[in-house]
Amino acid sequence: MSTVQIASSDLDPFSDEFLAEPYEPHRHLRDAGPVVWLEKYGLWAMARYAEVRAALSDAETYCSSAGVGISDFRREKPWRVPSLLLEADPPEHTRARAVISKALSPATVRGLRDNFRATADKLVDEVVAAGELDAIADFATRFALTAFADAVGLPAAERENLHSYGNMVFNTFGPRNHLFEEAVAGAGPVREWIDAHCQPDLLAPDGLGMRIHRIAAEHGLSTSDSALLLRSFLSAGVDTTVHSLGNAIFCFAENPAEWDALRAEPALARTALDEVIRYESPVQTFFRTTTREVDAGGVRVPAGAKVLLFLGSANRDPRHWDAPDRFSVRRRVAGHVGFGFGIHACVGAVMARLEGEIVLASMAERIGRIEPAGKPRRLLNNTLRGRTHLPVRVVV
Repeated sequence: MSTVQIASSDLDPFSDEFLAEPYEPHRHLRDAGPVVWLEKYGLWAMARYAEVRAALSDAETYCSSAGVGISDFRREKPWRVPSLLLEADPPEHTRARAVISKALSPATVRGLRDNFRATADKLVDEVVAAGELDAIADFATRFALTAFADAVGLPAAERENLHSYGNMVFNTFGPRNHLFEEAVAGAGPVREWIDAHCQPDLLAPDGLGMRIHRIAAEHGLSTSDSALLLRSFLSAGVDTTVHSLGNAIFCFAENPAEWDALRAEPALARTALDEVIRYESPVQTFFRTTTREVDAGGVRVPAGAKVLLFLGSANRDPRHWDAPDRFSVRRRVAGHVGFGFGIHACVGAVMARLEGEIVLASMAERIGRIEPAGKPRRLLNNTLRGRTHLPVRVVV
């Protein structure tokens, strides 16, 4: 029996209104209790930092193999073959993660620095020359589709499919609302392109894609399984970077004193990126499924229950963070859950941090001020938080 009163809410976390402005609903959910019953979907939710981090840290109790979206793979057929990383539990997940971790070894990621820096410097020089730009289309998306795709070893043509696929995958973690349906409508060609470009014959021999295939073979994985590992990497590697960078530019345009602080101390670039990911978490939610009855903050959650974890809310929980709604590049931000936590923490976080650090450092060296130049247009996605249009003005 639960030792605290079970709270319930009629909020719809996948409505356009919630997705556009989530922070007040997040506060409502946090204040309601450690675990909240969401009436609309008949599932449990956690919005406080302590419970979210505890669930992410306990993969035996809160499993991923039943799907990290609202769909329960034990009862429903997945819309695609499940990810060997994101939607798997040990021991299968352990073997798959070992492959990706070796492919993205610290030495390998460090070897990407010069190319990432050259791409960032070129794009920042173009931004400075233009003066005004859409920070999403003209900068963040271009950087991700160049730096990431070059690193993987993808051909130059039709890379925009990476962006479309990522948007689709993250939308399908939610219910079959209009965002889900719009994302998958006509998605056949995009999925075919992704599947084809996960195969060795379309990858550069010295890129990360072929490195994943080689290491997977060394670990005894089939070519089809190594292609699935690469598919997971491709689905997460572009949109999260686009929105991390876009959210960073938005934060600095809205907080010029913090931009001045970064310019005065460029070594803060990596910390600043982590603060962006805490403050405006690109990945807002993931689901888990309980494998047994569990006590969460005094609430007894039954076995086999879907649990919605609000990462973005946890990252602004005043029970854990001081002044969580203030953006500060000098914040001690270790422990945020923007990259997840535990064994399913984002395996590409080291690469994402390198990309963000390099971009922010390049911008800080060349740009004196970032100013809003129009009204941003909010991205509506069942999982991601970002913008589709972000007009800014840069001053040297």
